Amino acid sequence: MQIGSLSLSNHLLLAPLAGVSDLPYRLIMRRYGVGLAFTEMISANGLIRAGRNSEALLYSTAADRPLGVQIFGEDPQVLAKAATLVDDCGDLIDLNLGCPVKKVVRSGAGSALMRDPLRVARILAAVRRAVRCPVTVKIRSGWDADSVNYLEIGRIVETEGADAVTLHPRTRSQAFTGKADWSQIHKLKQTLRIPVIGSGDINSPEDARRMLQETGCDAIMLGRGCYGNPWLIENILAGAESLPSWQPGPVERLDAVRAHVDLFVTHFGRERAHREMRKHLCWYSRGLSGAAAFRTRINQTLSFADLWQVTESFFLKAAKVLER
Repeated sequence: MQIGSLSLSNHLLLAPLAGVSDLPYRLIMRRYGVGLAFTEMISANGLIRAGRNSEALLYSTAADRPLGVQIFGEDPQVLAKAATLVDDCGDLIDLNLGCPVKKVVRSGAGSALMRDPLRVARILAAVRRAVRCPVTVKIRSGWDADSVNYLEIGRIVETEGADAVTLHPRTRSQAFTGKADWSQIHKLKQTLRIPVIGSGDINSPEDARRMLQETGCDAIMLGRGCYGNPWLIENILAGAESLPSWQPGPVERLDAVRAHVDLFVTHFGRERAHREMRKHLCWYSRGLSGAAAFRTRINQTLSFADLWQVTESFFLKAAKVLER
């Protein structure tokens, strides 16, 4: 997989996920083979004002490569300046034209830009002039069912120098409901010369195989399907080599959980790990006996030590249940 001057080891990309894809999450997913990971989306306005929260989202290490830095905003010059500030923080810059969150949209950023093709052109032109690294763009189908314009936006970003485009084939009004229309990815791939990355509803190796086959896209971007499931990456890569997939049991899940927790403690400390790992633990526990009660218990824990004791006990007990 090639994006501009950047060569990737495979065609699997980890989506920028607000509140999820921090450094420990990215490092875990890299252990299972993802070819490129992205930061959480970062405010261009926050970056140029040296906002601590925005700068914190850039936290990375040498092991966290290759890395895409995703920024969002509505002003071409602000985005261009922000791009120069993060140019050396990763291996490419991704522009978010797809976020459906109300706070982002109200500012004129994210998927609100799908309604303003001329502004999109100015943004791409400004950012492309500002940096030499590869620039990619993540878009949606359009604002709503009456304004589906991904082909127009795709042609604009290609003309203005983007090195690849990711399409999540839902409109802003759909948010994450309904079904992603993969036929749109196919049409975009037929229209553009630059790489097209497909996104949306990849929850199994079979989903990944079908997307590649049905759309002809150059790569796929994995999002919510990886929540508590880094094995999805490993199994997709195995399927590409005609190797069988496998489902982790409680012991294998606990090994991944332990590694994830250790990374969180190492980089952010126990207090933050206690607060933010709970959502990940809920995802890792899905489908196991007693998972509902486990989720309730971990959300009631008062310390990191208590959280870990409950977690280890749950997965080991789940393993014994399967042995019976």
